[in-house]
Amino acid sequence: MTKSTTRTAPVLATRALNRATLDRQLLLRPASLSAEEAVAHLLGLQAQNVKPPYYALAARLDGFAPGELSGLMAEREVVRIVSMRSTIHTHTADDCLTLRPLVQPARDRELTILRKGLQGVDLGRLAALARELVEAEPRTMKQLREALLVEWPDADPQALAIAARCKLPLVQVTPRGLWGRSGQVALTTAEHWLGRPAEPTPAPDATVLRYLAAFGPASVKDMQTWAGLTRLRDAFERLRPDLVTFRDENGVELFDLPDAPRPDADTPAPPRFLPEFDNLLLSHADRTRVVPPAHWGRAWQGNQAHCTLLVDGFLAGVWRLEADALVIEPFGRLTKKQRDEVRTEGERMLTVMHPDSSYDIRFGTVLR
Repeated sequence: MTKSTTRTAPVLATRALNRATLDRQLLLRPASLSAEEAVAHLLGLQAQNVKPPYYALAARLDGFAPGELSGLMAEREVVRIVSMRSTIHTHTADDCLTLRPLVQPARDRELTILRKGLQGVDLGRLAALARELVEAEPRTMKQLREALLVEWPDADPQALAIAARCKLPLVQVTPRGLWGRSGQVALTTAEHWLGRPAEPTPAPDATVLRYLAAFGPASVKDMQTWAGLTRLRDAFERLRPDLVTFRDENGVELFDLPDAPRPDADTPAPPRFLPEFDNLLLSHADRTRVVPPAHWGRAWQGNQAHCTLLVDGFLAGVWRLEADALVIEPFGRLTKKQRDEVRTEGERMLTVMHPDSSYDIRFGTVLR
């Protein structure tokens, strides 16, 4: 597309872009999907910690109960694996075996950072040995480091284990990830855990379409940010005849599916309690569709991410569960109507996630 054609594409203002994204993310209204269907539609849920995927689905689904996702994990229908952006995601079994090969180039790039600690290490041999080890029995990263160090005593132990995770699709075995259970991180290969081989590395085209369905309208850079990949422009160009294009208020070209929902900018967006690391806040190069510039960085403190609150579709505060209370800390003054709506949504979230517990709901000090 020429620059002149891009300039004539319709403009999607920030609020319109916000509402379209919220609709794709199942956050405008509770969706009548199963947990497995939602995980597939959303192309996985970020899951550095155990609880975030459960809270992510509680914010999005009608009739969700934590046991539903936990049961899928116990039955190996969903798994926890390092995938996009080199972070742990909860994926369906099918996506585990297709999306991980797609993002393998990013895992290969990680290996270049480890070069110093891997001098003299045959990476092919490392991958084969690591596969033997974790398929014989699930191993913790510590156990994997120690076993690999026997073969390469002069290498950096941490680099050896991370290299194994980069070379192999290692999933976290249960009980890690189950709701209400505890368990250390132990790893085996996805193929061994799921009982079937990984798919050949796919062309990105089908994933582009799925990304737009879940995160669109979006730019090429947006998807590259989500996937942790580069050089996706060619896939968008191949698909261009079947897509529609817009531009944002800064003139950036946005691609979308022709029949995807793009609600009116004035469509109501109820409050939502999202977990830390929710994909909504991390899957675009330009996050202003959800994060007002004035609030950039306020959902983080050092390396610690806070659970986040959406009001009128945008980041508006953080929240946490204490021993006896849901504490909400807005970034600015909420109207009485907004406070009442936030309280109602908080009560709903607590009923879904903690039906046997009693929590007060308190508004903490307004964060400046």
